[in-house]
Amino acid sequence: MRHLVTKAASLAAVAMLAFTAAPPAQATQAAQSREGARDAAVAPAYFEMTDITRSTFIVQLVEERAIRHARDLVNGVTTEQPHVVGRIVKRPAAYNPRWSFHYDPQTVQFFDVAIEVCDATVPYVEDHLDEAGGAFLPGNVFCPWTSTLVKEVPAP
Repeated sequence: MRHLVTKAASLAAVAMLAFTAAPPAQATQAAQSREGARDAAVAPAYFEMTDITRSTFIVQLVEERAIRHARDLVNGVTTEQPHVVGRIVKRPAAYNPRWSFHYDPQTVQFFDVAIEVCDATVPYVEDHLDEAGGAFLPGNVFCPWTSTLVKEVPAP
């Protein structure tokens, strides 16, 4: 029963991520002005991730809470929510030139357990990128169960 509840909660979380629409520009601007200049000045941080294949992949983080959590993982401060989830963008990023896709930095989060439909290895996603967004990685949500942040890397 516990596994059923965990899977249901994971499905709900991934569904919310997959179907969340971007807020209107005016709402985003208003929220940013309320949050103040401190949050607007957060510089992106880059982390090397690996999976069971030992392939490396660079993840860009732009939200202060995600950056802090990633640094805590890398420094051994926490072991909670060690895996990466987010929407992929089907084009290369300058900071991740080895791969034809990257995470949308605005969607990157961390998790303990997720549903199977978003799980794959980095090389498998690369090899099947044309299929992503359909039955394979619905909504382009990618959650490699074996993902691990290895280290923080310098900005490109």
